[in-house]
Amino acid sequence: MMQTHKLPGCAVFLGVLVLLCVSVLSETYRPPYSDWEPERPDPQASHHPREYHRDPSEARRSECRRCCDPEEEAPQYPYPYPQYQVVPQINITILKGEKGESGERGPYGKSGRSGQMGPRGPHGIKGAKGNMGASGEPCKSYYAAFSVGRKKALHSNDYYQTLVFDTQFVNLYNHFNMFTGKFYCYIPGIYYFSLNVHTWNQKETYLHVMKNEQEMAILYAQPSDRSIMQSQSFMLELEQNDEVWVRLFKGERENAVFSDDFDTYITFSGYLIKAKSEV
Repeated sequence: MMQTHKLPGCAVFLGVLVLLCVSVLSETYRPPYSDWEPERPDPQASHHPREYHRDPSEARRSECRRCCDPEEEAPQYPYPYPQYQVVPQINITILKGEKGESGERGPYGKSGRSGQMGPRGPHGIKGAKGNMGASGEPCKSYYAAFSVGRKKALHSNDYYQTLVFDTQFVNLYNHFNMFTGKFYCYIPGIYYFSLNVHTWNQKETYLHVMKNEQEMAILYAQPSDRSIMQSQSFMLELEQNDEVWVRLFKGERENAVFSDDFDTYITFSGYLIKAKSEV
C-alpha cells in the first residue's frame, strides 16, 4: 500500500519537470540585436514611465544566446548613431617661418576727393630775423607823350582821309609818326588823348578819333555862320602796337576843318597816365 502512494507523487514531479523543459525548448529563438527595434509607445496603452524609457542596451543584455549558435554579423540599426572623429589640432605658431623680404612698392592709387577746409590753427612762434638781401634795381619809370598841330585846312573827299600833322610840339621817343599821322603804342597802359579843331563857317565838321580801325570818339559841329573852336578828350587803355589817329569823314555832306599858314588851329595830344606793368 505504501508503494502505491509514492508512485503517483514521483510521476507528478517528473511530469512537471518535463513540462518546464518543453516550455523552455519550445520558446522561439530570437538572435540578439538582429531585428530589434526601439520600443514605440502605444497611445492607447498605459505603461509605467520606467518601462517606456527603457534603455535598449538593457533589453539586449536580458536576451539569452546559446553557445552553439553560429556567430552573427553586427546588428544593423535602422537609426544611425553619431560617429565621432578625433581631429588633431596643430599650433600654427610653431610652423611660422622667418620673415621674408619686403616686396616692391606698388603704384600710387587714385587721388581721393578733397576734404573740407579745417579750422585755422593757432599762431606759431615768431621766427628769427633773416639776413638782409641783396640790393634791388631802382624802380623803372615809363614815359610816353606827344603833342602835334596842323596849319593847313582840310576839305572832305569821296573817301575817308587821315588827318596828317605838320607841326611837332612834343614827341617823346618819337612814338608819334609825323608821316602817317598815327601814334604807336610801345608801352601798354592807360593813355589820355585830346583833339582840338577850328570849324569852317557854313560847313559841317565831322571827325573820328580811331583806335586801329575802330571808331572810339567823334568830334562834330553843325554848319554855322561863324567859326568856332571844337574839342574832344578821353582816355584809352592800349596794348603794345595799337595805333591811335584822326580821320576826316568822307564827303556825303560837305565838311571841313579850318587852319592857315600863320596860326595853328588844329592840335592833337596824348600821354601815358600809368603803365600796365605798374597796375
